[in-house]
Amino acid sequence: MNEEQIRISPQAAEDIQDNSGVQEGISAPEPLPSARADQQREDEKELEKQKYNEYIKQVTPTKNLWWQMIKAFLVGGLFCVLGQMILNYCESIGLDKETSGSWCSLLLVLFSVLLTGLSLYQYLAAWAGAGALVPITGFANSVASPAIEYKPEGQVFGIGVKIFTIAGPVILYGILTSWVLGLIYWIGKMI
Repeated sequence: MNEEQIRISPQAAEDIQDNSGVQEGISAPEPLPSARADQQREDEKELEKQKYNEYIKQVTPTKNLWWQMIKAFLVGGLFCVLGQMILNYCESIGLDKETSGSWCSLLLVLFSVLLTGLSLYQYLAAWAGAGALVPITGFANSVASPAIEYKPEGQVFGIGVKIFTIAGPVILYGILTSWVLGLIYWIGKMI
């Protein structure tokens, strides 16, 4: 039968709806205690998730992207200016361009390691972000930091094991990539 064939008076529909879960003297079955407990646990978990998300929003620092980019640009630019000053000075005392570049890299790495050893570089990196971490100074910091941190564990198991924790993958993949590109270049020259 379809809907058009069944015709019920409005009063009969109300009676059916009122008595749908109850027959004479029989009440609707209550949910099982385990089902109720499971639902209660799920509600508690959901409430905990909401509280945790609110807590995370409260403690997560908000940063102004434009201000962060300006700081990174300024600090990175200052490192570049310092490097250019070293290059200009080296060339003014008669060193060739390649030797000047080597001295520039060496002095920037030394500067970074000294700041790391004095525990100042971490504050600079926290303030400047990528401006302090991207140049060669950031790479030197990533090598020196674990060495300083794990020095109490000894020369071999402390410094020797942990020194390249952060910089190791960079060195590994840098060397691997340069080897592959050199091989491709050599094969290209042979052809």
